[in-house]
Amino acid sequence: MAEQHVLDLPLPEHTGGIETIFVNAHCQIQSVEGQRLVAVRGLPIHRFAVDDPVARDYAMVLIVEAGHAQQNEVAAAFGCDVRTVRRHQQRYAEGGMAALATRSGWRPGKRRISRTRASTIRRLNEQGDSNRVIARKLGIDEKAVRKQVGPSTRHTQVGLLEDSPLPEPPVETDDTPESAEHSAEDQDWSFGLSADTDSTDRTMDRVLAKLGMLDDAPPLFGNTSAVPGAGVLVALPFLVQSGIFQVSKKLYGSIGPAFYGLRTSLLTLLLMALWRIKRPEWLKERDPAMLGRVLGLDRAPEVKTLRRKLTRLAALGQAERLGKELARLRVEQRGRAMGFLYVDGHVRVYHGKRTLPKAHVARMRLALPATTDYWVNDKNGDPLLVITAEANAGLVKMLPLLTKEIRALVGERKVTIVFDRGGWSPKLFQSLMEQGFDILTYRKGKSKAIAEKCFERRRAKLDGYWVTYLLHDKAVRFLGGKLRLRQVTRLSDDGHQTQVITSRWDLRDIEVAHRMFERWRQENYFKYMREEFLLDALTDYQIEPDDPTRTVPNPARRAQDKKIRAAKAEVTKLEQEFGAAAMDNPETDRPTMRGFKIAHGKIGKRLRTARELLETLYAERRGLPARVEVRETSDDAIIKLACERQHLTSIIKMVAYQAESDLLALLQPHYSRATQEGRTLIHEVLAAPADLKVTKDELRVTLGPLSAPHRTLAIQRICDALNEACIDFPGTRKRLRYVVATPRHRGMAFPGPSHPQAPDQG
Repeated sequence: MAEQHVLDLPLPEHTGGIETIFVNAHCQIQSVEGQRLVAVRGLPIHRFAVDDPVARDYAMVLIVEAGHAQQNEVAAAFGCDVRTVRRHQQRYAEGGMAALATRSGWRPGKRRISRTRASTIRRLNEQGDSNRVIARKLGIDEKAVRKQVGPSTRHTQVGLLEDSPLPEPPVETDDTPESAEHSAEDQDWSFGLSADTDSTDRTMDRVLAKLGMLDDAPPLFGNTSAVPGAGVLVALPFLVQSGIFQVSKKLYGSIGPAFYGLRTSLLTLLLMALWRIKRPEWLKERDPAMLGRVLGLDRAPEVKTLRRKLTRLAALGQAERLGKELARLRVEQRGRAMGFLYVDGHVRVYHGKRTLPKAHVARMRLALPATTDYWVNDKNGDPLLVITAEANAGLVKMLPLLTKEIRALVGERKVTIVFDRGGWSPKLFQSLMEQGFDILTYRKGKSKAIAEKCFERRRAKLDGYWVTYLLHDKAVRFLGGKLRLRQVTRLSDDGHQTQVITSRWDLRDIEVAHRMFERWRQENYFKYMREEFLLDALTDYQIEPDDPTRTVPNPARRAQDKKIRAAKAEVTKLEQEFGAAAMDNPETDRPTMRGFKIAHGKIGKRLRTARELLETLYAERRGLPARVEVRETSDDAIIKLACERQHLTSIIKMVAYQAESDLLALLQPHYSRATQEGRTLIHEVLAAPADLKVTKDELRVTLGPLSAPHRTLAIQRICDALNEACIDFPGTRKRLRYVVATPRHRGMAFPGPSHPQAPDQG
């Protein structure tokens, strides 16, 4: 073949005042008098002004999409990056020319650092804080601090090292007001002054937020009587102690400028959970002005506002880190309850139209499209950590990941993991024991029954009450004798035997059985959360791409199994007919088998055909892989539900439940029926009205008397304990002070109890 030679023709870049940029051999861009012309093989295809960025971006898209040039050639000609060209193509494909006009980033003319934030930065710098410490306190980048005050001259802050963990919120102190103010400054939330003086009219603060000068409206309270639902402020000290405001400030920084900022949004969601406002839509049934008085605002955020805040927080993708940080603080505060940790999955059913992985819903006894969360609860049944499983992975697959997170939380202490039969795997048991964990679970599969005479009656007082079991204790081996474990078997009154497997040889047999059966505390937690906090509700129906290489059961093999079952049923039916005919065969007429087969030739032929079909189906199934990648099944299956908003709302509900449990723990010494009626009494207090009175240093919350004197006295004891904790209302330096009014000096306009004639349940 003859070689093709390239003609060396002169191509001047400037001819008659025209500047020419060559994209490639047949595409060029000519510039003249503020206009640009895109020509292909001498024919013009697009013309745009030099100062028109939308038309310029469209020219890039047009050249590439029409196949006149490659992305790298267009990027070199227009003086940009290849990623910029790809971004323009994606925007144009999604929204046309209007999408090309959209520009991401900071709004022109908007202050990146508000004036109040800038003054706070300068004040902290004058106090000697380093740039890194200031950035950590305010939840912003260190570069933003450096632009305000210059390079850092100090590397540490007195009492707070650079690499130290989050400062602990004050819980129990007897400080004077001066030291209380100092401790408040150490907390990781900012305090601002309101531009308004009337707590029911926050017009100036809303204007400042609109101008970008306010990140979060500071709480401003007024003296008000009988505020509906103000009793929920009793739970506020435990919400603060959980660290959720502190940790969220560190992780999310600011979601402003806004009137409803990060602190206000989180506090609203937490109080909604305690008020049993289970969905944002239910806010339509509440008076926003009344709810706002509890928050220190003129109005509480409404449905659309709260949805936007959740979407903004979810976009930052910090929910998993938030949950882990809160769990770490919980372990530090209540480490004694971490010796036994209960692990179980909770399934939330999806009712949309997308193709999602299915999970078995035990309470419905069905396999439905769903998402699965795995919860870790402490010995008392209170939640500690929640993790969303990828593609509804089973407990055997999730336990290694969960134990890794547990080890990061509890350190090197000895922990016993308690779970149900869904996690049964002797190989997994051996692996967990090598990592320093003990296991406690039910035995799965068939095992030899134990004679009833071998059981012994055990009785002991555990966790404050007496328990009695009929137990049998012995050693068992798995994995060919390599794994030696302990089996404690319980005999029920109906004769049923329940085998419990554990690696704990140091516990009494009754303690092993008790800890295993206490796993129902976690089941009761799921039931309580479903009914009271609507845990099953899906907050987000948005989807996101799934891992296309994830393997799933082969749908072709499943269809083949269905055909095999039908063929086996047909073979069984024909065999029964053939056997019945053999039983009824008159031997005097047909004494030989040959004669019987000739007489029943039709049945025999159908039976042989059915057996041949069954063998063929078996052979076809052997050629099918058991699992395939999800991209080989369907394009619709390469998606999953976005879990960030769901995870964030689960954490908020978990923190609200923890605060409720902490109130119950305070109530138990002062209320004899706390186990039976404690949470009901807590609900009554949280939903009760209260008077709010503001002083220079305090926010006084006065609760009305309850339905019975002994209940009122129990709540008074709780209030006394909370007053000793010395907790400020988030975002202010006003100490919370709780008082319970008695009937004799109850001069306030409290409504009576909901059912004044109902008999006392205590």
